[in-house]
Amino acid sequence: MDRKDQIPIPVNHAVKALTQEIVDALKFLSREGFIGCDLSPKSAQILESWAEIRKNPKAETLEDIQKDLGDCRRCKLCKSRTHIVFGEGNPSARLLFVGEGPGYDEDIQGKPFVGKAGQLLSKIIKAMNLTREQVYICNIIKCRPPQNRNPEPDEIKACLPFLKRQVSAVSPEFICALGSVAIRALLDQEIFISRVRGKFFEFKGIKVMPTYHPAYLLRNPNKKRDVWEDVQKIMKEMGLS
Repeated sequence: MDRKDQIPIPVNHAVKALTQEIVDALKFLSREGFIGCDLSPKSAQILESWAEIRKNPKAETLEDIQKDLGDCRRCKLCKSRTHIVFGEGNPSARLLFVGEGPGYDEDIQGKPFVGKAGQLLSKIIKAMNLTREQVYICNIIKCRPPQNRNPEPDEIKACLPFLKRQVSAVSPEFICALGSVAIRALLDQEIFISRVRGKFFEFKGIKVMPTYHPAYLLRNPNKKRDVWEDVQKIMKEMGLS
């Protein structure tokens, strides 16, 4: 049969689903430290846990993830932190806020967004006709970088799998990414918040709205109007306005 006579075979939903299943399985095995296929009890245990997660994608709870995180020593930030800042809020929230990383106050208290930037975030949430108890709040990294510097690539790489698992456990409809570090880590793209804010993106089927970080607003109060415009778009999609 000539090439021009060949009938293209469409990639149907079943093939796409199988491909995604393989990709998800490989990512999971990589995260668990799986380096080969053998008949050891460890291999069987990892494969069984994957099968269980696929049966019930929400089987892993935030408590499970926090327990797995433990007294994390996966990057150098463990040497200078006071507390790991895991996250807090509604474990079934429709809206999840993700920031960059803990600051001084968060490191001391072990809670996200409790300093001046956190107080401003609370005001933003209240203006959205929500409370902190109704949303979920976390960060890309769980430990404070020295002098509040930006997280380094190896630190993000060590922490990002836990953030992704938190997102899967909460399963929100919307994510508000606060600042460039957050949106770059989620989308795995070198982008600038000033260019993408106010536009919806997608992460694992979830609508993501990037906007300025509250700490940036403290230094640039003239940008508060931009953030209000951005969160109003979330409110409209959520039926809050």
